[in-house]
Amino acid sequence: MNFINKLIIPISAVLIISACNTKKESEVIETKITKDTIVLPVENNEETVEGTYETKAEENDSGECRLTLQITKTKNGYSYFLKTKSRELKGTATFKDQKNGEKYLVLEGIKWAEYEGDISNEENDSVSDLKDLEIPVGISASYVKDTLTIQNSGNSMNYYTKLSECDRKYILLIKVQK
Repeated sequence: MNFINKLIIPISAVLIISACNTKKESEVIETKITKDTIVLPVENNEETVEGTYETKAEENDSGECRLTLQITKTKNGYSYFLKTKSRELKGTATFKDQKNGEKYLVLEGIKWAEYEGDISNEENDSVSDLKDLEIPVGISASYVKDTLTIQNSGNSMNYYTKLSECDRKYILLIKVQK
């Protein structure tokens, strides 16, 4: 019996190893690329920002903050078309990545409604300082999956309003699914 045990162990080991090494061969499909073929870059499975975004109604919503934002891919990047209750704006949309990994979409060319800058030390500021402040242009929106978030107004230390058509502090634009 000792001889049989010595044979079974090596034979079993060989069978197990050979079973692990037998893989089904995957089928390889060769594609010939001719000079007439255009190869498009493949995106890294990230959702595209391109599409239509809308504000959603909130509780006790008067309907004043109905915004529609359409982002379109162009040959030079992206463009936007923003429709509010009182105006329609269009221009270039650009991306900015923060060091912390946050992504922002900037709607270029939109002048903020109000901007007073840092008002935390109002008693130390002169009236001429307030007149010299330029109203910023360009509205940034943080971009996460299918939602764009615009901080529409500042706080007691930094007073501003970006879109006067909407009285929300944060404007959430949700991508419309087609």
